[in-house]
Amino acid sequence: MQRPNWAPDEVDVDRPSAARVYDFYLGGLHNFAADREMAARAVSDWPELPKIMQANRAFLRRAVRHLVAQGIDQFLDIGSGIPTAGNVHEVAQAATPDARVVYVDIDPVAVAHARALLADDPRTGVVQADFGDVDAVLGDPITRSLLDLSRPVGVLVVALLHFVGDDRGPAEVLSRYRAAMAPGSHLVVSHASADGAPDRADEHQSLYRRTATPMTMRTRDEVAALLDGFSLVEPGIVFLPQWRPDDPLPPANPERFTGYAAVARRD
Repeated sequence: MQRPNWAPDEVDVDRPSAARVYDFYLGGLHNFAADREMAARAVSDWPELPKIMQANRAFLRRAVRHLVAQGIDQFLDIGSGIPTAGNVHEVAQAATPDARVVYVDIDPVAVAHARALLADDPRTGVVQADFGDVDAVLGDPITRSLLDLSRPVGVLVVALLHFVGDDRGPAEVLSRYRAAMAPGSHLVVSHASADGAPDRADEHQSLYRRTATPMTMRTRDEVAALLDGFSLVEPGIVFLPQWRPDDPLPPANPERFTGYAAVARRD
């Protein structure tokens, strides 16, 4: 396919990317034909997928508002993806204009677009790094200039950990972030699971093996194990629409959203 002028030269436009597929589900414009083809195949097998992705994004916004209400005014969003409406800085700064946000992603397209979008906002920054490289994330000059880790910080790993296989030790990586977080900090997590739709999980995971980020769906107990050392905030680990919904009557059968949401405190 013809390379769009906004795509960095090093990006393989013929190989789908989880970040760009997610962008497509959310109605974004920064995705390629390979991403749209993969999304179409996934949706043909699982028509609820776009609604699941939108529910995930809605959870992120509710969680950020909750953290701001707890007095947190700085955020580290790891695996932030391609900028779309309702980003962390937009939600946080609507409530606290001086809120600072550092976005972290390994995808060069996501990073390039985030940098372009946020170039005029001195309270935000973008770091290209891998979640597992804790030193690179926390030690980057941008992170160090914007965030004061001696104060409470909100660390977001939303729709990220299911792209971190067990062989990469996600629990150990999270423990390293926890060690760097001041007491009163919070961790925000959402995670894909087969618990709500086990019959569709295998096919969906096989699709993501075509990308650079294969998917590892985990059970509720496995998600809880990743959060060892943190204190869960009520209502604990629940399906996406069940975490402090804005609507007092959340959708029926929330298990069909097949993703868990949780916010946990670093005591």
